Amino acid sequence: MATLAVLKFDSASGADQALQTLQDLQREQLIQVVDAAVVSWPVGDKKPKTRQLQNLAGVGALGGAFWGFLFGLIFFVPLLGLAIGAGVGALAGSMTDVGIDDNLIKQIREKVTPGTSALFVLAQDAVQDRVKQRFENLQGHVEVLQTNLSKEQEDKLREAFGDETAAAS
Repeated sequence: MATLAVLKFDSASGADQALQTLQDLQREQLIQVVDAAVVSWPVGDKKPKTRQLQNLAGVGALGGAFWGFLFGLIFFVPLLGLAIGAGVGALAGSMTDVGIDDNLIKQIREKVTPGTSALFVLAQDAVQDRVKQRFENLQGHVEVLQTNLSKEQEDKLREAFGDETAAAS
């Protein structure tokens, strides 16, 4: 079972600072990162800056289409090069099928605002108490929003965004 965690930080640079912790946790085999992305929203900017963290992602990375679509839904703008077209309505409805419901999207939209940042992580096999402890030790306030994905939801998510490993399993 995978978990989509969103760690929200009270500064625009907090998510970038948390990357080192995530890299350390992965090296220590305390978490397996499937895919990840960062959103930072400096004060005064009209929209957040985003980037996919391909250097942390495992073999089954979902790619820019997933992150672009998710960030487009949350922040009402197409990001990471994803063109929003006629199929968005159908895909938006299918996000519930993959464990990302309107409530989670609404929470993220309300909490990730100018002056904050967020680390989006699709992970599995986490040693939860050790991972939680490491992130609690970071400077500044960290708020965790997450949704657990069943194996079926994770497979649907991978299939919807073109991961070939899901089709093979």
